[in-house]
Amino acid sequence: MTEITPASTAHPFFMDAATGRRFCIYHPPSSKTACQGAIICVPPFGEEMNKSRRISANLARTLASAGFGVLLIDLLGCGDSSGELKDATLAIWKQDIAMAKAWIERQVGVTASLWGLRLGALLALDFARSSHSIERLVLWQPVLHGKSYLTQLLRTHLAADLLEAGRSVSGTAELRNALLAGNSLEIAGYDIMPEMARALDALNAEEFLLPPMRIDWFEVVSSADGRIPPARMGIAERWKANGVMVDIHAIHSQAFWSSQEISEAPELVAATFRVLTETIR
Repeated sequence: MTEITPASTAHPFFMDAATGRRFCIYHPPSSKTACQGAIICVPPFGEEMNKSRRISANLARTLASAGFGVLLIDLLGCGDSSGELKDATLAIWKQDIAMAKAWIERQVGVTASLWGLRLGALLALDFARSSHSIERLVLWQPVLHGKSYLTQLLRTHLAADLLEAGRSVSGTAELRNALLAGNSLEIAGYDIMPEMARALDALNAEEFLLPPMRIDWFEVVSSADGRIPPARMGIAERWKANGVMVDIHAIHSQAFWSSQEISEAPELVAATFRVLTETIR
């Protein structure tokens, strides 16, 4: 296995956008090697983003040590960026990705790839299907159906109701209908607005027609046999049938996005580093 030697240089800054400022951390490519590429991290949502901070920073540092420029960005209303989540839309988040892409490409002079985590992976896929300037995606445990993801968020809300009041006054169907009808909903401290709910409901990666590109999909599996659910494999096969190069990498590791303690998932970091450094264009 290629030895991983983390770089120590990271540059936090705020990037000006039309709707405020976005907090970013830039890991420039090591000066000890020629630039090997540029990668933008599209983060997950809510608590999953908080659980992913450390592992994202670990991979960013290791990739920088191998000559990649890596940009971590907090989207509008998330993390340390300006704005409120209630003002965020998927369209604005995709504008943030486009802005980040233009910025890092000016820094290193090469076309940037997207590295999406969970909901960020679905957002990266949605961005890529309408942009022919994306040559490569890296997906970590991608959310593939926005509707199912929204249902999971609604279940979180119901579970919190049960703990607080001892009973739930409505189900996920009622909550979804209320959202889609124009009512906002607070889930684990995050405001979900009707426009966001409608946009999530409409996102289905299974139906995406992607332009030619390479996708490295990293799936965390709990069993040592590396078995990936057939439904998820089927989506990859449909993309392949349309001319997309897809490699699925099964990684036996912790579910970093949902673990009680912050997980570094070193197996996932090492596997991603190896694949990216061994397939340098």
